[in-house]
Amino acid sequence: MGCESSKLASCCWTGESGPIHEAQNPDEEKNEVSDSPAFCEFTFEQLRIATSAFAVENIVSEHGEKAPNVVYKGKLENQRPVAVKRFNRSAWPDSRQFLEEARAVGQLRNNRLANLLGCCCEGDERLLVAEFMPKETLAKHLFHWDTQPMKWAMRLRVALYIAQALEYCTGKGRALYHDLNAYRILFGEDGDPRLSCFGLMKNSRDGKSYSTNLAFTPPEYLRTGRITPESVIFSFGTLLLDLISGKHIPPSHALDLIKDRNLEMLTDSCLEGQLSTDDGTELVRIASRCLQYEPRERPNLKSLVTALYPLQKESEVPSHVLMGISCDGETMPLSPLGEACLKTDLTAIHEILEALGYKDDGGAATELSFQMWTDQMLETLNSKKKGDVAFKNKDFSAAIECYTQFIDVGTMASPTVYARRSLSYLMSDMPQEALNDTVQAQVISPVWHIASYLQAASLFTLGRENEAQIALREAAILEEEKNASS
Repeated sequence: MGCESSKLASCCWTGESGPIHEAQNPDEEKNEVSDSPAFCEFTFEQLRIATSAFAVENIVSEHGEKAPNVVYKGKLENQRPVAVKRFNRSAWPDSRQFLEEARAVGQLRNNRLANLLGCCCEGDERLLVAEFMPKETLAKHLFHWDTQPMKWAMRLRVALYIAQALEYCTGKGRALYHDLNAYRILFGEDGDPRLSCFGLMKNSRDGKSYSTNLAFTPPEYLRTGRITPESVIFSFGTLLLDLISGKHIPPSHALDLIKDRNLEMLTDSCLEGQLSTDDGTELVRIASRCLQYEPRERPNLKSLVTALYPLQKESEVPSHVLMGISCDGETMPLSPLGEACLKTDLTAIHEILEALGYKDDGGAATELSFQMWTDQMLETLNSKKKGDVAFKNKDFSAAIECYTQFIDVGTMASPTVYARRSLSYLMSDMPQEALNDTVQAQVISPVWHIASYLQAASLFTLGRENEAQIALREAAILEEEKNASS
């Protein structure tokens, strides 16, 4: 990294035993204020609907064969987006122990956490429900960025915020965090980094605390198989290395580079011109202290927070600006269908749906080739055809009746039929029934923007303005993604 790295290399390593200098401890209680709802228990059916029957399209992360736990994006009935972690069926055989752990983690509420909102424990099913963070993981922005590398000021902010999150959890009696890494750090709509609450619980009652490469695990864990608060500090040190280097460097290799004063190999070349000598020296020194072989020689979280606080740069700049990502407050251009749903212009919606036909509905597009199956099948298809004729002629009562006959047979699942019946319900002043149909359309086709647009129209009609705006924005995003892919 040119001359900047040379200056950093000459003064960064001061030995393994130097203390971390503490600055004045900032007021952290403000981070405890959160608008997250109280922890609650969900039914499995609620979460099945929220995730569109655990659709593959809604998977946001999954682990390997040793810990096959999958995280899905979902949306509750009140339109709140959530992350739903579904455990392997063999995990947590003791339901009482699972509930106790989940309830304890669910008591935490902090703006530095992606908070746990609830859980589900029915039969063999074990699920956790957390706040959904839509702006990807630290690993994505640090290792696999598309448009711009993460700025130095943002990396320092990540370090501070995650240290604050861990300190808060420790103060609330949850000092153990399992497998802290760049995939456990998420970014909210505002671009602020949050620590995933899922790491506060093991993958299972008897599961391992670490699933990453052994080169990144604390040395005492390799000896005893147990995680301690000091182990979390070691993992935080590996996280600091990630932030400094922009790569996932094994701690032993990084320490060798530091001892040899070879920081050009350690420091991310993308930070050219951003990284000051003093800041780089201090962060490398903090990381080195966290990675001490002996647990007792590592700093505590309070000293980490107070050491990281004065390093912060561009504190007045919002995180989403530093990250170069859009924020929730920014408006998105709406398509004609979006505008019609915003204005609840049902006539315009009808014209668009009629023109669209079934071209977004793969199942319905091929069904006519199976008309000779059975008399029952022929009757079912005739019900849909009659419904389509009634819908086109704006005879919405007849459309509801015919589409209901088609749906009740249950042989074919057509999101377009649900969408058309939903609009027919709106035309018939039955907005709740219309909303129910949009949910069913989403279960069949989770990424279909039409269903989300009609959901917004139904919610606007019901007077649920805030939820309608969320659904409208989600529909616009899905439509934009569809257009981009095509």
